[in-house]
Formats: sequence, structure tokens, C-alpha cells
Amino acid sequence: MKTTKLILALFLIAGLSACDKDGLGGYVDISPIALSGDTYNEVEENPFVQVAEQPVSTFSIDADGASYANVRRFIQQDNQLPPKGAVRTEELINYFQLDYPYADPTHPIALNGEVSQCPWNTSNKLIRIGIKGKPIPQNELPASNFVFLIDVSGSMGSEDKLELLKNGFKYFVDEMETTDKVAIVTYAGSAGVVLEATSGDNKTKIKNAIDALGSGGSTAGAEGIITAYEIAQQNFIAGGNNRIIIGTDGDFNVGPSSQEELISLIEEKRDFGIFLTVLGVGRGNLNDAALEQIANNGNGTYEYIDNLEQLRKVFIYEYSKFYTVAKDVKVQVEFNSANVEAYRLIGYENRLLNQEDFENDSKDAGEIGANQNITALYEIVPANNPNYKAVPTFTIDFRYKNPDADNSIPLNMEIFDEGNTFTTATDFMKFTAGVAAFSMLITDSQYKGTSSYEEVSNWISAVNLNDAHNFKAEFRNIVEKAKGL
Repeated sequence: MKTTKLILALFLIAGLSACDKDGLGGYVDISPIALSGDTYNEVEENPFVQVAEQPVSTFSIDADGASYANVRRFIQQDNQLPPKGAVRTEELINYFQLDYPYADPTHPIALNGEVSQCPWNTSNKLIRIGIKGKPIPQNELPASNFVFLIDVSGSMGSEDKLELLKNGFKYFVDEMETTDKVAIVTYAGSAGVVLEATSGDNKTKIKNAIDALGSGGSTAGAEGIITAYEIAQQNFIAGGNNRIIIGTDGDFNVGPSSQEELISLIEEKRDFGIFLTVLGVGRGNLNDAALEQIANNGNGTYEYIDNLEQLRKVFIYEYSKFYTVAKDVKVQVEFNSANVEAYRLIGYENRLLNQEDFENDSKDAGEIGANQNITALYEIVPANNPNYKAVPTFTIDFRYKNPDADNSIPLNMEIFDEGNTFTTATDFMKFTAGVAAFSMLITDSQYKGTSSYEEVSNWISAVNLNDAHNFKAEFRNIVEKAKGL
């Protein structure tokens, strides 16, 4: 019943929030849709844009990985292809660690890029833009003030929800230093503080509090969010890492619960210098639509937890991502009409910005964590220029803020087309292109060209990239399984 109420609420606000400015003079449909009990925002793919009409493309980075884990769940556990609304190409690509280089300590992010032939349309070309967050050694991480905000409502009672999260939060506690502290807030019919801020050297006490959590009741998510921010503010560490980590299926049904209301609430809180990690769990009533937008609008990132290994990835292998090194990171690409006739940004449909938003420091954008990589791909229609190597194909401008700053800092670079075929492109290009093609195949994209599951397998198998935890190898198996579905 409460899932039905949530879906109805989301549809009621669709007339107010279904259209979002796309930064190109048009609108992108982000109407919430419900499929198999889960709720997703349906997003239309970015089209090709003529350079003569709009030479500049602007977007916010997206460091989320939730869509990939959820797609994996559909394919591996449910033996079906995911609904289109569950697939966000940028999150599939950015799920994987790519070990981009970082060599300039004057900035917390490093940049790289390249141009090659497009593998699914050989008359076009592909552009890759890479961003690397500054690595921070474990012993140099700043002191942290964490708040676990855990949904313990009745809908969280299954093994793939609260029990899974409890395991993950205990993994997290093991990574904490003695200079860190954590409080635990829970919410069901109302919010409550289960554990006051406790030092990381008292791990047994923290784990006992986690073990004692049980589920039952309705879901006052907004009240929980408000309480968590109050606790985080009370224990704020100036110059430190202040972060709330939410674990929920997103099935909010008490108090402000619509996607629009929750976004408004989180926007009020994001200027406190407190960052946000949203962890989605479960199936059948997963409100992916609201969770992704809460993260996007709250200086946060969104991950989906489908199994224990995903918990280890988020809480152990990539623990440094809980430490933001740059916030409000924006990208603006200006294409050279001498080399480019048209372009299409692959993914990032709900992260597009208006051109004037780029230098507007009040406009929110995405965050990047320590040692994290972000990738964006464009497919371009090349112009007929025999001397294309002599001039830059595009110029990239970046703006970012330091985690505790209000003013943005510019960066820029020019990228030249060196005439690489796809075969001679970097392994970074081959792998990310393979992930993008896979995304287009499982959604039957009109832009998939000659892509096939066999070709995707060949592209991602031909690379020699670090795969310490076998996530790239697992992806090859997912591609093979998707082919049979």
C-alpha cells in the first residue's frame, strides 16, 4: 500500500517536475515511472547537436555507481534485462576504477582526454574526457565526523536490505581511525538517535549498536534526514570530513515524501559543509528516482548495494571516496567547427547545465572523491578538414571548488585529434566505449549503430587494465549473460 501511495505522489508532481532544462535550449523528460514496483526517472537520450547551432556543451560530473550495480542485479539475480529507466550510462562507466594518472599536486583533480575512431559507427569519432581525484594515503586522511542514517522501517525487513546494510556498516567501522567518530540515527515512524557520536577506537560499542537494529513501522525519511544533519552539525569538524551515509530503499511515506519535497529539503542542507552518500537496497519498492536525485542535489553520491562484494567495494576497496577532494565540478566543452560538425554527449542526461550555469558558483554540480575517476564520452560527426591534426578538435574548461570553499577555480585543456583508429586508442578508451555500447544495447538505443554483445566482449577483453577485485572480469560475464537475455 505504501509503495502505491509513493508512486501516486510521484505522478502527481510529474506535471511540476517532469521537464528539466537540458542546457541546449530544450527540455529533458525526467518523469518518474514505476516498473516491477521500483520507481525510476525516465530520461530521454541526448541527441546529436549541430556545432553551427550550439558549439558549447556543459554538464555536471556524476560520480555515482548505483545504476551499474542495479543493472547487474537485474541480469545476474533476476535473469532479465533492466528497464530503461534503471540504466544511466555515465554510472555504468564510472562504476569502474581506471587508474587515470594524477601528477599535478597544485589542483585536487587531474585531466586527460583523447579522440579515436568510433567503433559502432566508423564514419564518426569518439571523444573521451577523463578526470582523476587526488589520491590521499590512508594515514593522511583527515579526521571524520560520520553519521549513519539507517532506515529501519517495515519495508527494510528482508535479508537484501537492513541485514545487508548492517554487514556493510560494520565493514565501514573497521576502516575508521581513532580520530574519527560516528553517530547512528534511525528512522521508521519517527527518527531517533541510537548512538551518540562515538570515537573510532570504540569499534565494539559501535558494532553492537548496529547489530541491535531491527525493522518495523512506517518510513519518516524526511525527519530522519533532518535529525542526521542536526547531529552532523553538532559534531562538525572544521577542516575535516563531515558526511552522512544513508541506507534505505527510499520508500518514504510519512511527512514530506515526494521527490520534489525531498529535493527541496536536501537543497536547504547542502550548504552546511556536510557531504552525503546515499545507499539504495532491495527490490520491489526501490525508489531509485528519489535516491538518485537526493544525492545529485545534496553534495552527494549514490550507490546501490546488491551483494556482499558490492559492500566491500563501497566500504573497503574504495573507502577513500568518502573523502571529497573537489565539489561542484563542472565541464564545458567547446567544439571546433573546423573539425566537428555535430556531437552527442553519451549519458549525463539529467546532469546537463545551461551554458551560463558554468560560471555561476551558486549552481550545484557533482563531487569527486579521493582517487576517484570520472569519464565522459562524446560521439562526434567529423567535419571535412584534411588538416584536422593542426588545430584542436575541442577545448575543455573545468570549474571546481575546494571542499570548504564557495568560489570556483578554473582549469582548461585542448585536445587534438591524432588520427587514432579504435584499435590504436588507449585501453581507457576501449573499455569505456565497451561499457557505453553495452548500455546502448541493453536499452536498444537508436544510437547503438553496429554494436553487438560479441564486439563489446572483444573490446573489453582486449584491454590490460588493473582489475584487483575482478569487477572488470565480472563485467565480461554480465555481457555474455545479457546476450542470452
